[in-house]
Amino acid sequence: MSTKRFLSVAGYAKKAARFAGCNLAAFTFLAGAAPAIGTLLPTSHALAAISPQQASQFMQEFGNKLLTVINSDEPLSQKQARMAPLLFSNVDVDAIGRYCLGRYWNVATPEQRTRFLKLFHQVLLNAVNGKIGDFKGVNFTIGKVSSNADGDTVVETVVIRPGQPQASVHWIISSESGRPQVIDLIGEGASLRLTQRNDYSSYIAHNGNNVENLLGAMQRQIERNAHPAGEQ
Repeated sequence: MSTKRFLSVAGYAKKAARFAGCNLAAFTFLAGAAPAIGTLLPTSHALAAISPQQASQFMQEFGNKLLTVINSDEPLSQKQARMAPLLFSNVDVDAIGRYCLGRYWNVATPEQRTRFLKLFHQVLLNAVNGKIGDFKGVNFTIGKVSSNADGDTVVETVVIRPGQPQASVHWIISSESGRPQVIDLIGEGASLRLTQRNDYSSYIAHNGNNVENLLGAMQRQIERNAHPAGEQ
């Protein structure tokens, strides 16, 4: 199995950027179908729930900020620099990362957990920034707001991209961190963070069941991103 397959952040880089107009993630992000979620992310959904109005307002504001960056005439490098604070303040990347590591979060050492989350932040940011230029002219509309089986809030949107079919994207919003943040995206019926967790779990399982091997591969991916092939 190739490292590239499992560490390209297939869910986030391709689907998140494609559907969300280059926002993630998460992320990001899922309808918790895994048994491990209870131990990975112990929460009180009653406390984490937000009203439909709050969720819609959050998504409208976050989406507008994304569009401002994506559709601006700034150089790509400036857009990428503006994306990091926008992404990390509106997406619960730590929660998504813990979910994506799945059952291996429980066996990772504290040092490995810290290093994984740091690497995960950078991998996600690189994935999003790598797609910004593809989404000039994107727009979106907000539709129905509901709750899923886990008690999180689901904001349905339609992403409108010039020359492309409209895409239905469901944003999963939680206030577990103390404020509304995105914890997953559902596009084409697929959860982005669940897709990524499956990829990571498969990679680890085929590489000695050792979290360290995943961390090393993520680090190499980041280094390749910083120094693309052929760059002197």
